[in-house]
Amino acid sequence: MSILLVPEGVDGDRIDAAAARMTGASRSRVVDLIAESKVLLDGVAVTKASTRVRSGQMLDIDLSDPAPRATVVPTFVADMRIVHDDADVVVVDKPAGVAAHPSLGWDGPSVVEHLAAAGFGISTSGAPERQGIVQRLDVGTSGLMVLAKSEHAYTVLKQAFRDRTPEKIYLALVQGLPDPVVGTIDAPIGRHRGHDWKMAVVEGGRHSVTHYETVEAFRHASLQRIHLETGRTHQIRVHMAAVHHPCCGDPLYGADPVLARRLGLDRQWLHAAQLSFTHPGTGDWVTFRSELPDDLQHALDVVRAES
Repeated sequence: MSILLVPEGVDGDRIDAAAARMTGASRSRVVDLIAESKVLLDGVAVTKASTRVRSGQMLDIDLSDPAPRATVVPTFVADMRIVHDDADVVVVDKPAGVAAHPSLGWDGPSVVEHLAAAGFGISTSGAPERQGIVQRLDVGTSGLMVLAKSEHAYTVLKQAFRDRTPEKIYLALVQGLPDPVVGTIDAPIGRHRGHDWKMAVVEGGRHSVTHYETVEAFRHASLQRIHLETGRTHQIRVHMAAVHHPCCGDPLYGADPVLARRLGLDRQWLHAAQLSFTHPGTGDWVTFRSELPDDLQHALDVVRAES
C-alpha cells in the first residue's frame, strides 16, 4: 500500500487521472483498483473514478499486485506514424498516451506492440518487452523515436546514445519566461526524496544537462527549443520546473492546472520535434522532423491569441 499526500498540482482533478499521474500507473489500472476497493482518500474507499481530489488529502492506493506484461501483445495504434523504415532502423512519430514498451503496471498501448501488430521485425537484443529499444519517451510526451531492426543497428545505436552523439531537439511550452532567455541548466537528477514516483534535482543525482532557447514569448508562457545533452528520466520536465518554468499541463512538476484547462491540455506540452543520428548501416548523418500534434498546436494558438 502506498500512502501519498495529494499535491497542489492535481487539486480538483478526477482521482483516476490524479492517481495515475502521482504513481505512474495507467488510468485504467486505477479504475480497476477503485472497483476492488483498493483506493482510499483520507481512509475512505473511493467508489467512483470521477471523484475529485483536493490538495492535502491522503491517497492510499494498493499497487502491490501489478498486472504483469510478460509478453508483447501486438496492438495496433491508429495514429502512430512511421516516419522512416529500412533494413536497420525504424523511426516512429509516437502519439501521447503510448508507452515506448510494455511494463509492469502499464496496460495501455506501446510502440513495440504497435510495430509487432504492423508486421515490423525489430532487433531481438534486450529484454523481450524492450527489443529494439535504444531510447524512450515518456507516455505523455509525443514525437520521434528510433528503434533498431538489425542486431548491428541495436549495438551501434545503444553505444551512440550512451556516448550522447545523437541530437535530440524538443519543443516545450513552459510557464513564464526564463531569464536569461537562452541558457543551460546543469543540475543532477535522481529520485525525489519522499515521492519515488517522480524525479527531482538532488545532490548526488546523475549528471544532467539541458540547453534551452526561447523561440517565442507570450503573456503567460513561452515556447522553448530544447537540446538535451543527456537523457535522464523526465529531464526536461524536472529541469524546467527547477528554474520555476514547468511545462504547461504538467501538474506533477508544479504546472498551474487552471492554465492547463484553459489551454485544453491533459498532458505536458512537450514534443520530440527533431532527431538526428549517424545511421548504423550507411554511416550518414540523418535528420527526422515531426510536426506538432493537434492538442499542442491548439494550446499554442490559445496562448498566442491571449498575448
